[in-house]
Amino acid sequence: MHGISHLFIPGPTNVPEEVRRAMNIPMEDMRAPDFCDFVTPLLQDIKKAFRTETGRVFIYPSSGTGAWEAAITNTLAKGDKVLMARFGQFSLLWAEMATRLGLDVDLIEVEWGNGTPVEEYAARLEADKDHAIKAVFVTHNETATGVTSDIEAVRDALDAAGHPALLFVDGVSAIGSIPFEQEAWGVDLAVAGSQKGFMLPAGLGFLGVSAKALEIAASDSPKMARSYFAFEDMIKLNDTGYFPYTPPTQLLRGLRVSLDLMLGEGMEAVWQRHAVLAEGVRRAIAEWEGCRLVAAAPEWQSDTVSAIYTPEGVDARDVIFGAYSKYRTSLGSGLNKLAGKAFRIGHLGSLNSVMLCGALSATEMALRDAGAKITPGSGVAAAQEYYRAHI
Repeated sequence: MHGISHLFIPGPTNVPEEVRRAMNIPMEDMRAPDFCDFVTPLLQDIKKAFRTETGRVFIYPSSGTGAWEAAITNTLAKGDKVLMARFGQFSLLWAEMATRLGLDVDLIEVEWGNGTPVEEYAARLEADKDHAIKAVFVTHNETATGVTSDIEAVRDALDAAGHPALLFVDGVSAIGSIPFEQEAWGVDLAVAGSQKGFMLPAGLGFLGVSAKALEIAASDSPKMARSYFAFEDMIKLNDTGYFPYTPPTQLLRGLRVSLDLMLGEGMEAVWQRHAVLAEGVRRAIAEWEGCRLVAAAPEWQSDTVSAIYTPEGVDARDVIFGAYSKYRTSLGSGLNKLAGKAFRIGHLGSLNSVMLCGALSATEMALRDAGAKITPGSGVAAAQEYYRAHI
C-alpha cells in the first residue's frame, strides 16, 4: 500500500516527527547523576500546561486511569460521599471506579449528549449543610459523546455554597487542547494522559494536584491504602529530580519536546487552533444529510472530538469499517449505547486543516458506501470555506 494511514480517533493522536525523533534514542541510566538536570525543569514546565503554580503535577508510568486512581486513593477514604454525574462512557467508568474503591457515590444520571448538570450540582451542594460530600467529580470533556462541561461554573457553585469539597476533574481529552486553568478555577485534582493533547504514545498518566489537595494527602485524615500511586513517594524523589520507580525515559524525552512545542506555540494559541479546526468539522457535519452531532446543544460541543449520529438505517460500524479498510482512515467508534449509532472524528493534537479535510473526504466516501444519501463534497466544501476564512 502506498502513502500513509490516517488517524482521526480521539486518542492516541498523531505524534509529531520532532517528538518521535526525540524518543528514538538508546536506553539511558535513570539514576545517573545528571538525569535530575533533565527531570527537574520537565516537572516545572508541565505545570504550565496545567496552568498551576502552587500545586504539583505528578507523572506516573500509567494511563490516565492510573491517575484517576491516584487522585482518589491519596485524598479520600472508603465510605466518603462524592458527587458525580454519568453522561458518557468515561464518566461512567470513573463512577464505576469510585464505587469499586468504596466511595459512597451520589450519582446523577444525565442524558447522553448533555454535560455536567451544574444547577443540580449547585442544589445538592447548597443542601449539604453538614458537608458530607467530600469531593465533586467532573468529566471536563466526555470523549464518547463529544461533550465539554463548564468546570469554572462548577467551581462557582462550590464557592457560592461555601462548600469545602475537593474538585476532581477528568481532563484526559481536554488538558493541552482546550482552555483549562487549574489554579484559576480552583481544581484540586486534574487528570490527563500522554496520548491526547500531549501528542505522545499512551503510557504516561499526569495528575495535577493543588496545594489544598497536597495538604489533605499529607494530613493524618483517613485515606485509602496505596503504594505505587502514593504521593509521598513521588514527592520525596521528584524533589531530587528522580522517580521512585523505573520511569519510561523515552516517553519523558518525547514529553520534553512536546511541551516545548506547546509552550512555544503558547497555550492560548493551542486552544484557539483546536477551536478553529473543530468548527470546520462541525460545518462539514451540518451539510451531511441525516447526520447530526451527539452533543445536544452548541454549548456542549467539544473542540477535541465530534461524535456524529449516522442517518437512519446506516450502521455506524459499517462507516468505521469502510473508512479503515477501503480508505485507510481510522475513525472513532461509538461506545456503549452509541455502538452502531454514532462514530467519532478526533480533532486534537498534532493536526492541521488540510489533514482534517482529508479525514472529512474519507468520511464522506465511507458514509456513502454505507448507504448514506449525502451530497459528495458537501461537507468538505463547507470546511474548506471556513478554514480559508479563519486559518
